[in-house]
Amino acid sequence: MNENRKVIALEGVRKVFQAEEVETHALSDVHLVVERGEYVSISGPSGCGKTTLLSILGLLDTASDGSYTLNGHDVAGLNAAERARIRNAEIGFIFQAFNLIGDLSVEENVELPLTYRSGIDRAERRQRVREALERVGMAHRLRHYPAQLSGGQQQRVAVARALVGKPAILLADEPTGNLDSRNGEAVMALLDELHKGGATICMVTHDARYAELAERKVRLFDGRVVDEETFERLRREDEARLDELIGNRVGAV
Repeated sequence: MNENRKVIALEGVRKVFQAEEVETHALSDVHLVVERGEYVSISGPSGCGKTTLLSILGLLDTASDGSYTLNGHDVAGLNAAERARIRNAEIGFIFQAFNLIGDLSVEENVELPLTYRSGIDRAERRQRVREALERVGMAHRLRHYPAQLSGGQQQRVAVARALVGKPAILLADEPTGNLDSRNGEAVMALLDELHKGGATICMVTHDARYAELAERKVRLFDGRVVDEETFERLRREDEARLDELIGNRVGAV
């Protein structure tokens, strides 16, 4: 594997949440590499650690153990300000809930991440904004406000906001979760188009149909990365235990 192509490299990452005397192991010995230009989906059942993993990848949380290198930066020992700076420069976020600011126009929402960077004047910011909106087919809605857009259009604006800073990687957290099937498919088609244009994408999704559209599939189960065969076996065992539990409860009534 070419070391220079690695955007994300996790080695032995663990995440333990401590609540009073109870330890919850959200992630256990996770190894993951994402190379430049890859399109990776991360899927698994509820509670398997998907959100925790994405939070660590996005520098919104820290691992309890293990190493994380993002685009050549070892991020383990960084303070909050350093993490925020790298997050702004290297990561584009696409959220399930869009997270657009209602009293800002489309143009202002997309421009917002650039206002936290030094060395970019207003003219360059506006040029980048227009280019990002053109990529997602929303340049004609430049002056509109989020409330004037459909859900699918709002997500396209959110994708433009993620792109505007020219990040090393796009992290998508359930990008179709708040959309109907038609708009969901349109957003997935947009992500595929961006990938074909060279974007590096890491997407968390609970929808097996959309997970399969990615170039590479990563399966999580109980906080561990597992292969396809193991994932299917564990999923069937989990469903069988749930059916047995429901059957026992019904029988006890």
